[in-house]
Amino acid sequence: MSEPERILVVGPSWIGDMVMAQSLFMRLRERLPQARIDVLAPASTAALVARMPQIDNPVIMNIAHGEFALAERRRAAAALRDTGYDQAIVLQRSAKAALVPWLARIPRRTGVRGELRYGLINDVRGIDSARYPRKVEHYALLGLEKDSDALGDLCLPKLTIDEPHRQALIERLELDCARPIVGFAPGAAYGGAKQWPASHYARLAAELDTRGIATWIFGSTPDCDLARDLAAAAPRHGINLCERTSLTDIADLASLTTAFVGNDTGVMHLAAAAAPRVLAIYGSTDPDYAPPLAPAEARFWLGLACSPCRERVCPLGHNACMRDIPVADVLRACLDPQARGMPSLHYAS
Repeated sequence: MSEPERILVVGPSWIGDMVMAQSLFMRLRERLPQARIDVLAPASTAALVARMPQIDNPVIMNIAHGEFALAERRRAAAALRDTGYDQAIVLQRSAKAALVPWLARIPRRTGVRGELRYGLINDVRGIDSARYPRKVEHYALLGLEKDSDALGDLCLPKLTIDEPHRQALIERLELDCARPIVGFAPGAAYGGAKQWPASHYARLAAELDTRGIATWIFGSTPDCDLARDLAAAAPRHGINLCERTSLTDIADLASLTTAFVGNDTGVMHLAAAAAPRVLAIYGSTDPDYAPPLAPAEARFWLGLACSPCRERVCPLGHNACMRDIPVADVLRACLDPQARGMPSLHYAS
């Protein structure tokens, strides 16, 4: 089988998944330095793709997450049909994700079998989850020439920082960069089961504030009230940046933090590709399946018998997997990168 010269990656819709996919892009670029590599993505994540130097072009397809939108997929496929792609790599497991490369008649369509995809995927890959337990590895495996190749060590995602734009943000948002900064990603769009309690974030913000450490709070529209309350808990140095920053803005500003604290969300994974250190809080999800891929990281997880349940809302009604992670543990990790011995600190299995 000849090496592909033009590759289209059908990228994920979720922010964190797109960040993790950069490890695949790095592996593809290393293996095929002369190939053209494009990524099909919704507008929401295409801006992140533009910060990944391994990619030649993002190709925007305006379909919301979970939307079937057959007519739009047909239009996208028609626009791609004459581009000469040799291979498509489909990262999602759904049938609808594989439709565009099939309709575009891309000859080699790589992916796992997934749901109802017989014929849509014709280069079917298996995933040995026991050998490769992390989601980032599942993506990167699809970039190998053949299923039997060894994956080897992966490079961590690393978004390009636009320093002039970052300076413009500092001036527009009137940010003080003279003191240590801890970023917060306190929201959880997936559901409350993934959210460390607002009261815990408020106590952490207050403790940092008394020590002269700034708290920069990021989020989207549903997080506005929470972000406002957290900024009020840190009256001297808390900054509410909710709805004031785009995804690429968050990457640029996260690069200035000394630590970044967040739930298992897209913003936390985005920060991991820009911030020097990320502290991630897990409850209903598995900290070893999708860990923060930062240069330095710490995971907090209690490993209760009921977790990871992967539910949006705690089915038992107590959310103890998040509620019982102590503020003192996360605070200690914020203040001391070498801190160990906290009861909720999770070590990779």
